Amino acid sequence: MYKNALKGGIRTAKQAWKLRNVVATQNHSQLKSCSATKLQLLKNKPCCRRKNNNSLSPNAAAIAVATRPHCQLTRYRYCTLISPHLCYTIPADKRIIVRTETCHLNTLLSSKQFVKVQKQFYRDYSSISLGAPLKSTDAALLGNLCGQYSTILAHTSADGAPGQSTARIHSSCAQCQQQKPQQQECTKKMSREREFQRLPTNVVPKHYELELKPDLSAFTFTGKTIVQVTVKDKTKQITLNALDIKINSAELQYDCEKLKPDRITYSADNETATLEFAQDIPTDTEAVLYMSFTGELNDKMKGFYRSKYFTASGEERYAGVTQFEATDARRCFPCWDEPAIKATFDITLVVPKDRVALSNMPVLKEDSLPGELRRVRFDRTPIMSTYLVAVVVGEYDFVEGKSEDGVVVRVFTPVGKKEQGLFALEVATKVLPYYKSYFNIAYPLPKMDLIAISDFSAGAMENWGLVTYRETFVLVDPKNTSLMRKQSIALTVGHEIAHQWFGNLVTMEWWTHLWLNEGYASFVEFLCVHHLFPDYDIWTQFVTDMYTRALELDSLKNSHPIEVPVGHPSEIDEIFDEISYNKGASVIRMLHDYIGEDDFRKGMNIYLTRHQYKNTCTEDLWTALQEASSKPVAEVMSTWIKLKGFPVVSVESEQSGSSKRILRLTQRKFTADGSKPDGDYLWVIPITVSTSRNPNEIAKTFLLDQPSMEVVLDDVQPNDWIKINPGTVGYYRTRYSKEMLEKLLPAVYKMELPPLDRLGLIDDMFAMVQAGQASTAEVLKLVDSYRNETNYTVWTAITNSLTNLHILISHTDMMDAFQSFGRKLYEPVAERLGWEPREDENHLDTLLRSLVLTRLVSFRSDEIIEEGRKRFRSHVNGTNPLPADLRTTCYKAVLQEGNEKIFEEMLQLYRSTDLHEEQDRISRALGCIGDTKLLRRVIDFAMSGEVRAQDSVFVIVAVAINPKGRDMAWEFFKENNKRLLEQYQGGFLLARLIKYLIENFASEEKAREVEEFFKVNQFPGTERTVSQAVETIRLNAAWLERDREKLAAYLKSQ
Repeated sequence: MYKNALKGGIRTAKQAWKLRNVVATQNHSQLKSCSATKLQLLKNKPCCRRKNNNSLSPNAAAIAVATRPHCQLTRYRYCTLISPHLCYTIPADKRIIVRTETCHLNTLLSSKQFVKVQKQFYRDYSSISLGAPLKSTDAALLGNLCGQYSTILAHTSADGAPGQSTARIHSSCAQCQQQKPQQQECTKKMSREREFQRLPTNVVPKHYELELKPDLSAFTFTGKTIVQVTVKDKTKQITLNALDIKINSAELQYDCEKLKPDRITYSADNETATLEFAQDIPTDTEAVLYMSFTGELNDKMKGFYRSKYFTASGEERYAGVTQFEATDARRCFPCWDEPAIKATFDITLVVPKDRVALSNMPVLKEDSLPGELRRVRFDRTPIMSTYLVAVVVGEYDFVEGKSEDGVVVRVFTPVGKKEQGLFALEVATKVLPYYKSYFNIAYPLPKMDLIAISDFSAGAMENWGLVTYRETFVLVDPKNTSLMRKQSIALTVGHEIAHQWFGNLVTMEWWTHLWLNEGYASFVEFLCVHHLFPDYDIWTQFVTDMYTRALELDSLKNSHPIEVPVGHPSEIDEIFDEISYNKGASVIRMLHDYIGEDDFRKGMNIYLTRHQYKNTCTEDLWTALQEASSKPVAEVMSTWIKLKGFPVVSVESEQSGSSKRILRLTQRKFTADGSKPDGDYLWVIPITVSTSRNPNEIAKTFLLDQPSMEVVLDDVQPNDWIKINPGTVGYYRTRYSKEMLEKLLPAVYKMELPPLDRLGLIDDMFAMVQAGQASTAEVLKLVDSYRNETNYTVWTAITNSLTNLHILISHTDMMDAFQSFGRKLYEPVAERLGWEPREDENHLDTLLRSLVLTRLVSFRSDEIIEEGRKRFRSHVNGTNPLPADLRTTCYKAVLQEGNEKIFEEMLQLYRSTDLHEEQDRISRALGCIGDTKLLRRVIDFAMSGEVRAQDSVFVIVAVAINPKGRDMAWEFFKENNKRLLEQYQGGFLLARLIKYLIENFASEEKAREVEEFFKVNQFPGTERTVSQAVETIRLNAAWLERDREKLAAYLKSQ
């Protein structure tokens, strides 16, 4: 990120900041070298060269920032123009006047990502979120850079040069006086963005008493808070977060004083309310703030919202549910809604007597009230962040158990479905003592509730002591839940309970460090499922589920570092992505392998014990792990967290004598399009090597901390193969020399390489194809080596790559030949597995059967499609119900060439089930219909009241990834964008929808069309998603143009 800021900021300045009329006040001749359209160094006096006259490298700059988190802006007596590598200044007595023109705004708009980067950089390093001041003597470049970003911001967001009034600038530029309204609006918008600040820390809460009374018929709620606050500095104002709620009354009491605010002002942009008092509140005052408020139980699945369900008789009713992460507690009650501003909570709910009322803690007391109501008081919470507060009011059944260490565990389900909570109960009661043992810290609450919510945008949410889930991520119906879904539920329960320690007990200081929560929980969920269900072979699946998905996104130029500075809440949702979760988990897995299991556990205990009930940043984790392992954790990990992307390690080998092999390794940044990286990136890479002598053992381990390196392997014969990154643990791709690859292929065919190595090899090769460093035809020939493959996860990797290729060529005349290729590849596997599970069949074979048969349906295998149709018919008429694992296969078999009758039959199946998982399966399968008129009806069905808002997105996506529905889904989105924005704004679902709607196009024309649409139509919080998707479109277009001819010839020859 910071390297990107170094280069991105100056690049933006070059593009968006046109210099004009540069006049020196004392030395006019110096300015003749300055171009009006290009920034140049004015070589008067170097100010920030290091002693050896080398510039501070981007890596060194990133690490310098990482190790000195809190940056003070250094004031200089110079007006400075900078490049990323050298910095020169003009003395104060020869200062220049820079007059700018605002006509640059069109260019600025087209460089939105660069502008965002530079704003994030400045905002982050001028905030309180960092640590010790950055001394200019230690890193003069960065100190000066902070100052310069202030200058750049002044120009790009307000069109003002430092020290000049707006009037003076405008008078010096005729074009500025004719600025277009659109440009003026852009200027105002950017100015607003720059103004965002975190809450003042002069008044902070210690304890909340919160009472909420929802009206489940009128969809409103009333509430009261009594907040104990500390006033640290004299003030007349108290600013806290509030959004979509109205504060009806407020009063501050202290030292026998009772103050009512003269007025309450709201900022919709900053999502705050400010109480303004007539007199100062003294420093070091302990006070109590009383407030009453009202709000709406919204239908947006955030804040305090309503969730629709149906009774056994079919009556429609609503529950009241909260979802506060990341910044939506403020939609429920006025509060200091930042993760670092922790407090304790006494929560009270006033609810109908016949409704279940739940919160983070156990019930302390219940009182009957008039009007069929009751008041439920809950025990006091530990000190915690507002985003972890939770309440639920509704009708539920539950199953209950107790962990071996005495924690009461309950799983709440829809009424009449409590048996569907038994699997999650089993997992939760076993996970709690496992984590207690692993972290060597007990779960600190007396109870753990898990609850299935009908309308829920995310998969689950880790509220402390009350974890909320989508129904499909917690309920298991033994007859109707697939093995894949059951496995997913185990992982999700493990993930959310891991957060009770890593996120709840110890919390990131700001959303910049989100990955500390999500990356770690995404790693630990696999640890716990491997412990509970060793037959799942879950660590092999980690590579396809997490690792390769992270690499795919992270290879884009529009990726972002794991740790990315964020400010306004609209920026936060966008980083809940594969980088924070999947890359975060992948680099932790690499670190775990580097320091070893014992030291890793020891380091976790140090970290959690040292910082419990507090907030941390990334460096705190490195310190604990380094202390436990005595290894240079911070040095190794800093670049993995701070730099965008990852390396590709190129390897060549040379035999030396009869038993030594010399390896020559080179690292460089991997780019999805194969282009030269935009700078000199350097990672500290833990390299492991295995050989054919013992494929399951590590032959050598070392750190590649230079651009290139030679190492010698002993006891390697001339015919032995060498495998880099065995186990696919290191977060990098490997490119072998032709000779090394040729030696590995027989080991693939004979299955001498372990599954994870076979998987990593083919995945790396397909990545090289997309980057233009290998041809598609060559890699399809390599796939021939996998015809004997039996491992589910390896087939998943092959399938993912072939699916991308399938989508790429779907509008070409290669499809028939490609489908023939696919049938020949998959049919032997299907023949071996058959349709019926064998007695004592292993877990992965069951998953593989579903995968292979579904792919053969897509490849138009007549035999498989016919059998799928027959089994579907037996399922519908009740003679032989389909096993859950094969339903998607059979549904697609009948729908692919289905007519209106089949469509209506599937809708009837959807309406006849109340199992959310089955509804999901059917609605998403509808997207594979080949008839475009019916596909339009599928979209209409998705947007009808029959499909929940959280599921509609994925039904539309199912249409969009169907080549016959791609254009239609995009047109639908354009026509209905305001409706979709209203429904999903401020959540991750909108970004998901946009990503899958557009990223499968494969022409420059479409790339430009998409860019233009999103320039005109703003979707806050999706900017990075759009940039990534447009980049992917262009990658697809280049791939198709580059390989089309040779690929067509190869497929024809098969």
